Amino acid sequence: MTEEVGAGRSRGSREAYRALAEAQKGRARSSPAYSILVNRPLGRVLAVVAYRGGLTPNQVSMVSILFSVLGMVGLLALPPSGGSAIVVTLGLVLGYAWDSADGQLARLLGRGSPQGEWLDHVLDSFKNVALHLVVMLAAFRWWWPEVGGWLLVPIVFAVTATVSFAAMLLNDLLRRGQPRPPRRDGSSVFTWLALPTDYGLVCWVFVLWGLPLVFQVAYGALAACSLAFCGLATLKWFRDMGRVPVARRPA
Repeated sequence: MTEEVGAGRSRGSREAYRALAEAQKGRARSSPAYSILVNRPLGRVLAVVAYRGGLTPNQVSMVSILFSVLGMVGLLALPPSGGSAIVVTLGLVLGYAWDSADGQLARLLGRGSPQGEWLDHVLDSFKNVALHLVVMLAAFRWWWPEVGGWLLVPIVFAVTATVSFAAMLLNDLLRRGQPRPPRRDGSSVFTWLALPTDYGLVCWVFVLWGLPLVFQVAYGALAACSLAFCGLATLKWFRDMGRVPVARRPA
């Protein structure tokens, strides 16, 4: 949340939306398709709503986690059905969209800060772990004993999602001050190959929550993709870290 578009709240909704659309940061090569092509534009609309409503970026971050938590509570509190699947999915999808809105609002206001970035990453870390642990608890509550050993799947998903997220944060931290290839706009093959690892796609898989066997297969497939990505990416990132110059400390 460090790029400045402007300051104050003097713009109208259309002007604010246009300013955000013109100031979008380029995508990283590892950015998956849903986050870039769907979630970021949706977050732009919500950023304008927050802008007109007088919210701060940190307040938008809290709105984001509120929607996500409501979706998770729905998994535990509502019996699996078509209706509960819609409620859960909307909560998780809107939570993810608001997560994109906080950074965009910060750029619009010119109020990016280390505090806001810290809050955003902490809430993301919570969400990455909590969602899969809630899936495990909900599956145990509603489907035991039929679900059996499948309960290991969300545990694996939680571990791989957490390790991947932590590794990406460390990549940014340890490479600060080092030259990097410029961010790019548009699409690439990797953008689509990374789609199964996108948190946004995980949110949408809950539309199948009312169909236990279908959900278990689809969620398990995403977990397998997350595990494969984590294994391959961490090996690559480890090699990349070997090429980062070691900072010399004063004697």
